[in-house]
Amino acid sequence: MGKSSKKKELSHLLVIRLSAMGDVAMTVPVLYALTRQYPELKITVLTRVFFKPMFSQLRNVSIFEADVNGKHKGIHGLWKLFKELKTLKIDGVADLHNVLRSNILKKFFKRDDIPFVQIDKGRKEKKRLISSKNKIFKPLKSTYERYADVFKELGFPLEFKNKEFLTKEALSNKVQKIIEPETKKWIGIAPFAAFEGKMYPLHFMEKVIEKLNNTEKYKILLFGGGGLETEKLNQLSKKYSNVISIAGLLSFEDELLVISNLDVMVAMDSGNGHLSAMYGVPTITLWGVTHPFAGFSPFGQDINNSILADRDKFPFIPTSVYGNKFPKGYEKVMETIQPEQVVQKILQLLN
Repeated sequence: MGKSSKKKELSHLLVIRLSAMGDVAMTVPVLYALTRQYPELKITVLTRVFFKPMFSQLRNVSIFEADVNGKHKGIHGLWKLFKELKTLKIDGVADLHNVLRSNILKKFFKRDDIPFVQIDKGRKEKKRLISSKNKIFKPLKSTYERYADVFKELGFPLEFKNKEFLTKEALSNKVQKIIEPETKKWIGIAPFAAFEGKMYPLHFMEKVIEKLNNTEKYKILLFGGGGLETEKLNQLSKKYSNVISIAGLLSFEDELLVISNLDVMVAMDSGNGHLSAMYGVPTITLWGVTHPFAGFSPFGQDINNSILADRDKFPFIPTSVYGNKFPKGYEKVMETIQPEQVVQKILQLLN
């Protein structure tokens, strides 16, 4: 791995990644590789303080809270943020977000001749991938590779030949009281997503849960957030003796402890799949109107762990990058994934 002059100069990087949990979680394996391959490098991550527990195992990494709805709101707030960041003696910026806020920060950092490299999100090729006309259906560069490209340009090329994952965490007393650890294997199921186009029908997922529950071999842990999701998961858990809903019961930090101890996770194209992948947990993802070709597969997972909706019946898939857009008639693409397929894949990974 060649040393560039840039690399010799930079000792403290600011990494910008705000936004959704899944996007932030995808930075973790990349930063883990960065800290292992460049142990002297200091890293400050600009993100929401809620996400801080994700980074707890990374050495030389600290979190700086972006209060974008409070004191850092608007141009004046971003100028205040820049002045606060300057006191940390940052000498290089990796912008893994590339939005209006970070573009404004870029102007401030550039005034001080601080190297500022932004992610190439591949918007043009993603637009061709989701187009209904002249669609170019081929795998694009993964988000992890796009993140790594930013660090390479800053003088820190990364290698992912031997994929490294965060280690399993010890369970807190609170978690042990709720889940009561035993010899049964743990299956995590996160049935929700930000958009309906990415969500497996709950009555289908219940069939999966029922089949697994009836084996009496597994403990099934349900993940979700918010009042409505919590209520639905609680109703599900009351029906089955081997099912526990942990929605609303634990802090985010404790939820991560649980996720790190799973034997398998089942998630949508959503944040929970990226959280389990950080720990090297075998992760099954279910895909509706989105598709792994857009580059958002969980880190280090076999492509066969992605269960896809039927493109023969719905050839416009993927219809959007984020699952928020789909043509009329595509409301039920997820129903082409049978519960038996999901159960079979779970049992294959467990056994």
